Amino acid sequence: MSKALDVVVIGGGQAGLAAGYHLRRLSGLDFAVLDAQPTPGGAWQHTWDSLHLFSPTAYSSLPGRLMPPRQGKAYPDACHVVEYLTDYEQRYELPVHRPVRVHAVRRDGDHLRVETDAGTWRARAVVSATGTWSRPFLPSVPGRGVFQGRQLHTVEYRTPGEFAGTRIVVVGGGNSGAQVAADLAYGTDLTWVTQRPARFLADDIDGRALFDHATARRRALDEGRADAGGVASLGDIVAVPPVREARDAGLLKAQPMFTRLTRTGVEWADGTRADADAIIWCTGFRPALAHLAPLGLRGSRGRIPTQGTEVVGEPRLHLLGYGDWTGPASATLVGVGRPAREAARNIEALLR
Repeated sequence: MSKALDVVVIGGGQAGLAAGYHLRRLSGLDFAVLDAQPTPGGAWQHTWDSLHLFSPTAYSSLPGRLMPPRQGKAYPDACHVVEYLTDYEQRYELPVHRPVRVHAVRRDGDHLRVETDAGTWRARAVVSATGTWSRPFLPSVPGRGVFQGRQLHTVEYRTPGEFAGTRIVVVGGGNSGAQVAADLAYGTDLTWVTQRPARFLADDIDGRALFDHATARRRALDEGRADAGGVASLGDIVAVPPVREARDAGLLKAQPMFTRLTRTGVEWADGTRADADAIIWCTGFRPALAHLAPLGLRGSRGRIPTQGTEVVGEPRLHLLGYGDWTGPASATLVGVGRPAREAARNIEALLR
């Protein structure tokens, strides 16, 4: 199968849907959204059971439709987000094709050729919105291949019941590390390890304040003013209720990073050891951009240079939702709307 369109959006999660929303509002553009997932919801349908957003529903919305509140929950859980994204996709009748896995994007004269396991699309412009969830990062730590217990990344963690009564080491000082550690703090022998001392944000700071801070920083940089620091300057961990409760109960006490793994656990530089049945690596992700490799766009530091969302070396290609480098807070529900709108407008201007 081969189809020719104006625009192909790769990825049907929150960033891809936001792009679809704004492309739909531009008259005359023929586009498709290609999603590797068999059902709507993006990465949210694969998270751990207790995951909650950092912001209330009113501040966790895509453009055009507020996320409805859920009674009794100040912060929506992942299931609520999946329901919202499913409704959003249907409400705006977005042309999502699934499951379609994109293997490569190549130049093809006046078009970009999008090669998939369901045929080929030829597009005058492409939006890549594949996120990071499919590319978990595992640090290179001495002894990682020696440890005899179980090792898993955040993407594989689901529920604390699976580890009840066992010795667990959780590695990571960000939000996922803190939330998983809080999840496991009550029914396991937990050791929480962070690269630097855990930095909790003030209890009254949530995703609303973080988005405002990221937006203000971007505005200041664009206007040539001094950089006051990104969101990381405020702290690393949002004190959502489960994290706050475990912290206040004295159950979230971070240990410094160990130097190596042993057959039975972990070891610090001073020779101190801790046995473990499992190690959960909450160590982040990398952008899933392998499908763009044929275009040869990566810079000297491995990142594809962009101006806003537009790729510097290929103006027909836009990157959306990978973090601040493709728009302030663009990896969040509330933050992806603005760069998605800019990408759609720039594509319209280019094609017309």
